[in-house]
Amino acid sequence: MTMGIANWRNRRVRAGSGEPLRRYRWWQMFSRSLRSITLTSEDGRTSTYAVEVRHGGDATDGEVRARLYVDGALQSYAKLPTRFSVPGGHIEVAITGFGLKRCHYVRTDGTEQQLSPDPRSAEGRRARLHQRHPGVSRVIGTLSVLFVVVGLCVEVPQIIEALSQIPPIADSIGTFTSPIQLPLHVNLLIGLVAVVGSTERALRMRSSWIDELAS
Repeated sequence: MTMGIANWRNRRVRAGSGEPLRRYRWWQMFSRSLRSITLTSEDGRTSTYAVEVRHGGDATDGEVRARLYVDGALQSYAKLPTRFSVPGGHIEVAITGFGLKRCHYVRTDGTEQQLSPDPRSAEGRRARLHQRHPGVSRVIGTLSVLFVVVGLCVEVPQIIEALSQIPPIADSIGTFTSPIQLPLHVNLLIGLVAVVGSTERALRMRSSWIDELAS
């Protein structure tokens, strides 16, 4: 589903310098997303549009940006979330704390298509696993949801308990005692499991506010 239009208007798209798109390296699997789509303009010319997101941010200011390359040359870039105008519509890009949340080509008629991940990226490897072993893929997907839900059910009550101990809150509404009391190392393990689940979901662009809350 397309995000609210107001979210996209706040991001200024700047012109790129035409610098070439760097080749994807295996060690960038969890720090760089690269997705592409081939589109045809009104004059019949076919071009490849690639969107790159470096999750660690730019070396200059640490800001995470999306970059749009056309046939391997940087055309434009912007802070996230953003959208780039392309033939027949636009490309919408958004992230969460775990990776890409959205990287879709939205046509003028409202239909959408995900951009294809680079086969060497973590997203590309996950997509290939789904194509080759759909049964295993479904099991992994189910486990990732379970990990996130468990993290949500365990961590949220403890967060509420901690917040309720703050004097102004305690004085106004009272304190809350979490029904779940676990040792620190177990809490850390559950938190790690939730992060793993959320990261796997991000590889399939399935992340939501639940992942952020549970992790």
